[in-house]
Amino acid sequence: MPLRKDIHKVMVLGSGPIVIGQAAEFDYAGTQACRALREEGLEVVLVNSNPATIMTDKAMADKVYIEPMTVEAVQEIIKKERPDSLLPNLGGQTGLNLAMELCENGFLEKMGVKLLGANPTTIAKAEDRQMFKDTMEKIGEPIIASKVVHTVEDAVDFTREIGLPVIIRPAYTLGGTGGGIAYTWEQLREIAASGIMYSRVDEILVEKCIAGWKEIEYEVMRDHKGNAITICNMENVDPVGVHTGDSVVVAPSQTLCDKEYQMLRTSALNIITELGIEGGCNVQYALNPESFEYAVIEVNPRVSRSSALASKATGYPIAKVTAKIAVGYGLDEISNAVTGKTKACFEPTLDYCVVKFPRWPFDKFVYADNTLGTQMKATGEVMAIDNSFEGALMKAVRGCEIKLDSMIAPRIQKQSDAEIKKGVSRTDDQRLFHICEALRRGIMTIEEIHDITTMDVFFLHKFQNIIDMEKELASAEKIDSDLYIRAKKMGFLDKTIEQLSGKDISDVKRLPVYKMVDTCAAEFEAETPYYYSTYDEETEVAPPSGKKKILVLG
Repeated sequence: MPLRKDIHKVMVLGSGPIVIGQAAEFDYAGTQACRALREEGLEVVLVNSNPATIMTDKAMADKVYIEPMTVEAVQEIIKKERPDSLLPNLGGQTGLNLAMELCENGFLEKMGVKLLGANPTTIAKAEDRQMFKDTMEKIGEPIIASKVVHTVEDAVDFTREIGLPVIIRPAYTLGGTGGGIAYTWEQLREIAASGIMYSRVDEILVEKCIAGWKEIEYEVMRDHKGNAITICNMENVDPVGVHTGDSVVVAPSQTLCDKEYQMLRTSALNIITELGIEGGCNVQYALNPESFEYAVIEVNPRVSRSSALASKATGYPIAKVTAKIAVGYGLDEISNAVTGKTKACFEPTLDYCVVKFPRWPFDKFVYADNTLGTQMKATGEVMAIDNSFEGALMKAVRGCEIKLDSMIAPRIQKQSDAEIKKGVSRTDDQRLFHICEALRRGIMTIEEIHDITTMDVFFLHKFQNIIDMEKELASAEKIDSDLYIRAKKMGFLDKTIEQLSGKDISDVKRLPVYKMVDTCAAEFEAETPYYYSTYDEETEVAPPSGKKKILVLG
């Protein structure tokens, strides 16, 4: 189906200012969407109060309004500009909530404005905790024992039935705002009151806490014809209980067997189909590590933080495709911009490992509580790509601007064994470095760390591999070519190798090669790929041309 004939002027809602729990991922998505809409010859009206993004540059839309992201302000702009359509699912929770309020108060219908990409019923089924629960039960998707309540006393009464601890999840908030895990009755009353206050509809879900299960995410895409694909699946290194925005995330998943992968993939496609979502969607799961039991945690019926990660990890432009679907195209009609040959209905293939590492503001807010839970505290994140988990993790740590070159944290090295063990048991922004230090000193086994953290032993063995390489470098009589390459494949810098070994490595130093992110594992030639460095035999970058070039630093 080509471009809809009833769409000429589209209003795009941004996500407002950068806040804790919502960083710049929606500005990236909104910018992609504006470009995609203008490619189709549509007039674009953008509303966003954030001047610190390219999204509000006058080149991105025909009209840009830097105004408060409130119902009153948006209503006035709609009266003035008279758009025929509103695209809300690229502006995070801000855009989605505004669209819902404009629908509920009858303003969009009165002004003849169509909601693109998602209808109010779809949004409500995913965001309203009771409707979400009813929808999952209808299609036989397992959910955790839970109850939707509107008062603190009802939350207490239900918790008496299922027992502590419980997770509080407010309706219509972003990054778990207002929610958390309650281990005591006092915490329950406090978090429940906070969740009800932050929820747009004074509603919270009280849910049995299954902290310790694996947390898995699927990024899926669907068009109005019913075509649905999986773009990417991701696995949190931290188990359920830490918000996915605060966890180290790896794509594709590393510890799922094929049966688990296919089981959750089928579930994600069933969910996006039942909800009738048109565009990108994120589905989060809890998976019991001891069995094939799983439960749906929640669904984001919009482009999300994970969508930005999945887009970069796969090369698949989720926001762009979402915008094209919103104005009438099917997945089989949208070209893959990376290959120029395939269509958007081809599922991406990853022949590398991607690690996302959160960036927290605790270096600035030194007195803030740095424990991590279901309410996101990160203000951003970095992504790294390599051929191994170890290499990608070490790159990500270096890219995070936390003054570390590896998993060796000098401040933690000064701590006592007792402090290290306490750090392993504390869920905070330093726990990975405490785990590595415990393994480095040999004061805890992988099994002991697993029992405390419930992290999958696969990841703990990967940390151990990094520690083993540190020790091998420190004890090496000389750094030969074989040891150098093995260290480089694990992500060690040249200067770190020299510091650990005390040896000069100038005679074995080698430059990295660059591999391609092309969505198709080199099955088709790429026209606009991007690259990551690794230590391998062959580079995939085309020979440099004779043209003059400019290097742009991010």
